[in-house]
Amino acid sequence: MTIPLNPTLLTRAPLRDRPTLSLGDDIRMTLARLHEACGPARRSFALWLAGTVQRQTPGPVIWIAPRHLPDRPNPDGVAGLAQPETFLHLTPQRPEDLLWCMEECLRSGAAPLVVADLPGPPGLTPVRRLHLAAETGAAEGAFAPLGLILTPEEGGAQGVETRWHMAPAHTPAAQGWTLRRLRARQDPPRDWALHGPAHAATGPIRATVAA
Repeated sequence: MTIPLNPTLLTRAPLRDRPTLSLGDDIRMTLARLHEACGPARRSFALWLAGTVQRQTPGPVIWIAPRHLPDRPNPDGVAGLAQPETFLHLTPQRPEDLLWCMEECLRSGAAPLVVADLPGPPGLTPVRRLHLAAETGAAEGAFAPLGLILTPEEGGAQGVETRWHMAPAHTPAAQGWTLRRLRARQDPPRDWALHGPAHAATGPIRATVAA
């Protein structure tokens, strides 16, 4: 028995290429989508991303974290990677309000980057809601917002556009990190060595493919 093909499956237009933000050699993140960063240097990744966003699309960075969290971005340290005066910090008291705040910020399209420091990976349904909120913000707001969740250890949120793992690899002469792309919808896993400015303070982070 032959089952006829549905003609609509053969005539669909190709998916529209979404705009992306490039951080370096093949390190790119799709705008108006949700991404994940994990590992011990995940907050450094977020600050590097914030600085890159600010250089290309000036605007506020919204940073959401639990009120009780002791690890907060220090303006003196942030200044080496991004502009701390543009950061807007939201500190919900209840854990369930973290994702609600992020969803509303993405939906508004009022900031090019929204970061949420989470105690653990969210479920698939919240991730889908955040994707939809970011797409709404891109259509109706001032920016096509990029959403980034920070999760401990190896992360593991289902449905995210990309997942990145970053760990420190500093030397006495300069700052350094290892970056690994664990998951991406269109790109394979890959490793990079990141190099910061000598003796801390300011300067861009450079990425080279790890040997």
